[in-house]
Amino acid sequence: MTTWTDAPTDRAGGPRATVAQLKAVLDRPMASQHLVVASAGLLLGLGMMMVLSSSSVMAYNSYGDSYYFVKRQLVFLAIGLPVAWLVSRMSRSVLHVMAWLALLGSMVLLMLIFVPGLGSSAGGNDSWLALGSSSFLRIQPSEFAKVAIALWGADVLAQKHKLLDQPRHLAVPYLPLVGIVVALVLLQKDLGTAMVMGLIVLGVLWMVGAPKRIFFTLVLIATAGVGAMVLTSPNRVRRFLGFLNPGEDKLGVNMQASVGLEAIASGGWWGRGLGHSLEKWGRLSAAHTDFVFAVIAEELGLIGSLTVLALFLVLGYAGLRIALRSDRPFYRYLAIGITTWFLGQALINIAVVLRWGPVMGVPLPMVSYGGSALLANLLALGLLLNCARNEPDARELITGKRARQPRPRVTTVVAGQER
Repeated sequence: MTTWTDAPTDRAGGPRATVAQLKAVLDRPMASQHLVVASAGLLLGLGMMMVLSSSSVMAYNSYGDSYYFVKRQLVFLAIGLPVAWLVSRMSRSVLHVMAWLALLGSMVLLMLIFVPGLGSSAGGNDSWLALGSSSFLRIQPSEFAKVAIALWGADVLAQKHKLLDQPRHLAVPYLPLVGIVVALVLLQKDLGTAMVMGLIVLGVLWMVGAPKRIFFTLVLIATAGVGAMVLTSPNRVRRFLGFLNPGEDKLGVNMQASVGLEAIASGGWWGRGLGHSLEKWGRLSAAHTDFVFAVIAEELGLIGSLTVLALFLVLGYAGLRIALRSDRPFYRYLAIGITTWFLGQALINIAVVLRWGPVMGVPLPMVSYGGSALLANLLALGLLLNCARNEPDARELITGKRARQPRPRVTTVVAGQER
């Protein structure tokens, strides 16, 4: 007689074993740090590759050097990586001082843009500051203001975390000072960056546990502000009307969005191949900046596009995990602020490329070309890694390793005797 037995569900290589192994890996003390480094590292590497591919034609036509933009981006990467490493190891007391310096410094830089001769325009935004004749000294302060809002907001709310159940302490001084920064950015006509800053604030307030009426009030104010910014700018009105009527003016206001969508559609599953984009040959002028995702889809196909989305999801999971596992309010609020920034900005950029929203000039974090944006992203990554290193288990492991390190033996000689 033949008897049947159930196959073991936890045999080597089975689903349960795989899940158990994955859980064991994620339970390691430094897992959050490794997730951030892996996902961000791949995004930075992909970004460099796509900046080279998408900008080579424009770089050669404008500067006679196909590597002009990617070489500049590599310089900013070389500057930013050591700074990110240094920031990831800063103590809480140092970050407290940096928080106020960052906020005040960003306000000063944002106001300097309004000084005649210092501010300059690009893409319809008056958000650039020229600190010298070299283009390397032309920065976008609003990018660094995002770092300041995330860092300073986490610092001031952490100091008052026992009083945050009272709306007055939750709002003051956090919302007024952040409001000043956002207002300065809006005065520079940079609506996209202001929206990202608003998302950072909402993410932090969600983690704090703010009352729903505060969320409702802020969303209402933000909606009214966006509406006012659109209605008071002829350029934004044209963009918004172009978004509502995608089939019209394809050689004018809708050209970038239409060409970007054509690039995505032509990529298919696997794409045309790296470096073989057709739209970067003049029709897609923002191929290496705001519409780099369209070139990714054209050259690497749906698989490449989904890979980018997956990397941002992993980074978002890591950031949320850090925030939820942190036992100190400062690191909890800082982690969620940076995570909301990266995910929110990525979603806005991709939504614009897919024509789910009007064009507003928001780069894809860590992927699009831009020195100020890349340096700000690397600073934020350094802060996120700092939060990961201060998870309870990670902090205990790091402290234990330092305690176990052998100390050098010091001897002194007094009157011919060794001590």
